[in-house]
Amino acid sequence: MFRLPRFLLLACAAGYMACAVPVLAADTLMMATTTSTQDSGLLEYLEPVFKQETGIELKWVAVGTGKALEIAKNCDADVLLVHAPSAELEFVKAGHGVDRRQVMYNDFVIVGPVADPAGVKGQTTAEALKRILDTKAGFVSRGDQSGTHKAEQKLWQQSNIVPDKDPKYFSAGQGMISTLNMAAEKQAYALTDRGTWITFADKMGDKNPLAIVVEGDKALFNQYSVITVNPAQCPKVKTDLARKFEDWWVAPATQQKIAGYMLKGKQLFFPNANK
Repeated sequence: MFRLPRFLLLACAAGYMACAVPVLAADTLMMATTTSTQDSGLLEYLEPVFKQETGIELKWVAVGTGKALEIAKNCDADVLLVHAPSAELEFVKAGHGVDRRQVMYNDFVIVGPVADPAGVKGQTTAEALKRILDTKAGFVSRGDQSGTHKAEQKLWQQSNIVPDKDPKYFSAGQGMISTLNMAAEKQAYALTDRGTWITFADKMGDKNPLAIVVEGDKALFNQYSVITVNPAQCPKVKTDLARKFEDWWVAPATQQKIAGYMLKGKQLFFPNANK
């Protein structure tokens, strides 16, 4: 029987990460995934349907993509649902994963104080990042090697900017919701996936001190994929269940369900399996 590592059990118990890990049965699949699939409510929406249609019980730990990949490398998961394409391709190339398949996408957005003190609304991503640092307006990074953090690092690199030494560049070292809360508290800017942002904005309502200031840039595309942990490296991986999991995610009926998942009329994810 699969058992979650002690460090993860302690982290779950302390509330440092979102987990769904009761006692596991023979037909239980363990997934390591990103916080955005948890925080957006997508997993809670799809999990009962998955169980009803396949008979497989899905359990997961929601962390940053970097941490999820490490969990898989340690053979502590059967399958992944993550969103850091470059890191995923390296993971597969190194022999840790097999059968990587795209399932859906959304996009990243830059959010900041409603008053937009840096004056970046409507600018390109590169222009906005440079101006945020030049004006000392403040930027909160996830700083946790998650898919969002990796995307942010890539955007800084593409903009030829090294933000780390700036005193107004803050590293949260936490999940997306916590990072957004920190940005709100400091009246600073942040990069977030749109799905989590919609959930955050809905919870904050009229009291939300943040707003989207940059969106629609091609550089902000955010792809999600599923990967089976390689049984050649992790013999206890439930490959048959993982394959059923992947097949289910790319099936037309599931893709329609992903498209149909909305919050107050706003679509959070867009299916793109087999594309």
